[in-house]
Amino acid sequence: MSAEPAARRSARRFPDWLVIATLGCGGIVVSLEKTAVVPLLPEYPRIFGVTSDDVSWMVTVTLLSAAVATPIVSRLADMYGKRRMLLLAMVLMVAGAFTASIGGTFTWALIGRGLQGAAGAVIPVGISILRDALPQQKIAGAVSLMSASFGIGSALGLPLSGLVYERLGWQATFWVVGVVGVLLIAAVVVFVPESTVRSPAPFDYAGAFLLSAGMTAVLLAITKGGVWGWSSYPVLGLLAAAAVSFALWFPAELRTGQPLVDLRTSARRPVLLTNIGAVLVGFSMYANMLVTTQQLQLSRETGYGFGLSVLAAGLTMIPSGLAMVAVAPVSARITNTYGARATLVTGCSVMAAGYLVRVLFVQTVPEIIIGAVIVSVGTAISMAAMPTIIMSNVPLTDTAAANGVNTLLRSVGTSTCSAAVATILASLTVSIGGGTFPGLDAFRTIFVLAGFAALAATGVACLIPRSGSREATHPDLHSGTGTREPRPAEQKREILVRGRLLAAADGRPVGRGTVTVLDSEGGPVDWGRADDDGRYAVLLPGGGRYVMVASQVRWRPVSEVLAFPDASASHDIHFREQLSLTGRVRHAGRPVADALVILVRPGGGSTVSTRSDTRGNYELPLPGPGLYVLGIVEPDGRTTHCRRVLLPAPDTVIDLELAGREPHTGLRI
Repeated sequence: MSAEPAARRSARRFPDWLVIATLGCGGIVVSLEKTAVVPLLPEYPRIFGVTSDDVSWMVTVTLLSAAVATPIVSRLADMYGKRRMLLLAMVLMVAGAFTASIGGTFTWALIGRGLQGAAGAVIPVGISILRDALPQQKIAGAVSLMSASFGIGSALGLPLSGLVYERLGWQATFWVVGVVGVLLIAAVVVFVPESTVRSPAPFDYAGAFLLSAGMTAVLLAITKGGVWGWSSYPVLGLLAAAAVSFALWFPAELRTGQPLVDLRTSARRPVLLTNIGAVLVGFSMYANMLVTTQQLQLSRETGYGFGLSVLAAGLTMIPSGLAMVAVAPVSARITNTYGARATLVTGCSVMAAGYLVRVLFVQTVPEIIIGAVIVSVGTAISMAAMPTIIMSNVPLTDTAAANGVNTLLRSVGTSTCSAAVATILASLTVSIGGGTFPGLDAFRTIFVLAGFAALAATGVACLIPRSGSREATHPDLHSGTGTREPRPAEQKREILVRGRLLAAADGRPVGRGTVTVLDSEGGPVDWGRADDDGRYAVLLPGGGRYVMVASQVRWRPVSEVLAFPDASASHDIHFREQLSLTGRVRHAGRPVADALVILVRPGGGSTVSTRSDTRGNYELPLPGPGLYVLGIVEPDGRTTHCRRVLLPAPDTVIDLELAGREPHTGLRI
């Protein structure tokens, strides 16, 4: 009986291109429904009998629900199954589409748009499925297409929604998406295998609530700041609420062993810089989509407008969408040849060059289309690289959650861009024939700002370390040998190894440790963090011999060479020696016996103490990381000394020389 996971066996029934096409279409539809309402925003006040300010909630509510749902659904995908959560997100999108179209009122339209926003996790979860389901050599191209689907759908949503509205009415802009969504759900059930890579753990409800509250407050302040006033009480209150939420969220995530977002992993240089780049790329990308159609629709009376209809202006974005599809193989080739970092640098540079074209050439429609296409090509290349960098630097059991955070931060960039564009277009205006229009300088200012964002993203990408470890697109290890050799797609048999970190003496769990897996040549394979109960999970590319290294701040690291069969396995790792803080208390070179040695955490918390022996030696249990006060009370019970120590230190042996016999004179090491 084959030990290969059932998901991989079932995936063989259908070609890989069907999996890629299904997930890619899902990403396009999800992105399309986000922009489908934009061309109709001027029409909604008449359709629903509401104000223009009310209508803006059609965009805002989707943005807010996506900010809440994306990190939560992505984390649940890692825990309980990626395809399962993908289907849930798509079902909510379909439910939202039919709710908005059948309800017939503005309230029901808002509810429907809120449900549609929950589908924001489709792209990051889909990318993680591609990493798990496809052979190594096909991942780069598939991830490139899936990443570009965000821009493709956004570009196609503008002309298609206008066309559907003119032919079938506003309700059709929703139910058409719903019908396509139903077909895609069926395709996912049939063609897309469920990943066996999971890391079940208790869900972080507190972290989810605080992150959702903070992101909702930030995005609401950004999107409504121009309408309510940036110095208004509601906006200032939202920003204050966001600050409080994040101030509570960060320490809460660091304290739990099963966080919604692993901040320690997110702080790793490649992940942190890629997420910063995501904000900048999101800002730069969205300016191209928002401004192009508005520029083309301006009245010819301005001298720089072209007077195109909503439909005609939307059709000019089709070349941009097609260019993003065409460039996916190019970005995959760059990634496979030079690495994802080079791909990100290339894409951001192309975006910056595209905005230079947009600033200089604004006289004709073809010039504007060419500039938009160049920016879109750079966008597709950039967005293809970011998931690969993320997946190469996080545990393979946490790829969906990490991609979800990256997607969320990209949305922060697009939201910030939307607010900046609205402010600039409203501020730099001209009056012509009794009408007020955005000035040409307003468009050029936006392009310059977006170009600088692209240049900043290029600089950030250059700071990302060159990959010295496995990338999601690199050939995996050959089963049973531990050497790096490409294998045919049908031989790819990833195995999941689970276990616990335990104390060898009494078998109690050792939480918050890290497990790193290396191949027999010392090359990195995967790594993972243990939760509060010591549970860990790592993903191996196949059976064979591997080196497993486990570490925890309070225990001496352990390593062992293990041979795993071609099947998922369980292995517990035992720590043998608990670390302690030791040293010797001396005065004038002579040992001080019976001195009271105290370790105190400033601001309260744990306190441990002991007394030095006849040789002046002391030993204290090694506490968790942080800043401590190490104090000494001499045998006379009156004279004291103290100093600060930062733990864990490279050496946990601290010898203490008493500097004098006066109280509070301090310690000298």
